[in-house]
Amino acid sequence: MPATTILRQSSSSDLRSLINADAAELSTRLRAQQVRDFPPAAQKTIRRFSPSEAARFIGIHEGYLRQLVAEGKGPPAQPNNRRTYSIEDIETLRYDLDRSGKGSRRYVPCRKDGEALQVISVMNFKGGSGKTTTAAHLAEFLAFRGYRVLAIDLDPQASLSTLFGHQPELDVGENETIYGAIRYDDERREMAEIVQATYIPSLHIVPGQLELMEFEHETPKFLVEHKNSGSLFFARIGEALAQVGDAYDVVVIDCPPQLGFLTLSALCAATAVLITVHPQMLDVMSMSQFLNMTGGLLDVVADAGGTTEYDWMRYLVTRYEPSDGPQTTMVGLMRSIFGSRVLTHPMVKSTAIADAGLTKQTLYEVERQQFTRGTYDRAIEALDLVNGEIEGLIKHVWGRA
Repeated sequence: MPATTILRQSSSSDLRSLINADAAELSTRLRAQQVRDFPPAAQKTIRRFSPSEAARFIGIHEGYLRQLVAEGKGPPAQPNNRRTYSIEDIETLRYDLDRSGKGSRRYVPCRKDGEALQVISVMNFKGGSGKTTTAAHLAEFLAFRGYRVLAIDLDPQASLSTLFGHQPELDVGENETIYGAIRYDDERREMAEIVQATYIPSLHIVPGQLELMEFEHETPKFLVEHKNSGSLFFARIGEALAQVGDAYDVVVIDCPPQLGFLTLSALCAATAVLITVHPQMLDVMSMSQFLNMTGGLLDVVADAGGTTEYDWMRYLVTRYEPSDGPQTTMVGLMRSIFGSRVLTHPMVKSTAIADAGLTKQTLYEVERQQFTRGTYDRAIEALDLVNGEIEGLIKHVWGRA
C-alpha cells in the first residue's frame, strides 16, 4: 500500500481523537491562564473615570461638573488632589440633576410609560465583521449613559460573555444561557433566573456557551413532532424577553455568525437590526448572500405569523481604514445602494480596540494612559459617534427630541 494512502487513512482515523485531545489541552491551558490572570476569588471591576469622561457620560459640560463639585456634589478629591468618578458616583450625580429639575432636560434616560423596550439584534453571518466588538461597546456605552441594558450572548463561542467577565468554561454552567429559557422540555427556566449581573450596575447579561447549539439541534425535531402545538421556535426569545422587559430600556443581542434558528428567533424578537459590514469586496459579496437568505427565511417566518416589522435597520461599516482607497470605494457603493440605512459614522479600525480585547476588556474600560493619546482619542471618538448615532435612533423611536 502506498505511503500516502497509509498516511491518509491514519490521519482520517485519528482525526476525532486528535480534535478531542486538542480541545482538552486547550481548555486546560485556558483555565490555567484564567486562574493566573483572574484568581478564583477575583471579580472583574470597572475602573474610575476622569472628570471629562464622567461629564461625557452624564451629558453635561465638564465646566458644569466642576460647578456641581464646588456645590459639594460628587466624590471627594483623592490624596493627590485628583478627582475621579466611579460608575456609582456618575449615577448619583445623574439622579441628583434629575431631581433638581433644572430645565426641562432629563438626565436619567430610562423609558417612560408608552415607550417600548428596544431590542437590537447585531448580526452578520461572516466572522470578523466586528459584530461582538460592536455589541459589547454599544451595550456599555448605553449603560454608561444611564440606560438599563440587558446584553444577550447568542453565540456559542461566547466572546461577548468573556468580555463582560463570564468565562464560558468556568463561570457558565448548564442551563445558564438563554437556552434554559427557550428550550422545549420540562427543564425550561424563567428568564429572570438566568440573567446575571456585571461589574456595571445598569448592565446585565445572559451569557453564552456551547449548550446554545442544543437549540439548533432540537428545533428541527420539535417542528416535526409538534407541528401545530406550542409556540413556534421564532417566538421563543421574544416570549423570554417579555418576562423581564419591564426591568430594561434596551436589549442588545449578539447573534451567532450563522443564519440558524437562534438568529431567526433573535430577528423576530428584535425591534431593530444592526448589520455589521467590513468594507472589503469578499465581505460585501458574502453580505449579499446573507441578505438573500435572510429575506427568503423571513418570508417563511412571516407566512407562519412571525414578526418582521422593525423600527429601523442599519448597516454599520466596521474596521474602516479611511486611507484605504478600495475600502472608501466600497463604502461609497454601499451608500449609493442603501442610502441613509448606512450609519453616517463608521467604526474605524484601531489597534487600541484590538489591544484592549487581548486583556478581555472593551476600550471604555482601559485607561487612556495605556495607549498613545492620539490612537486612543481617535478610537474613542469613533466609538462615541457610532454609539451616539444609535442612541439617537432609540430616542427617535421613543419620540424624544
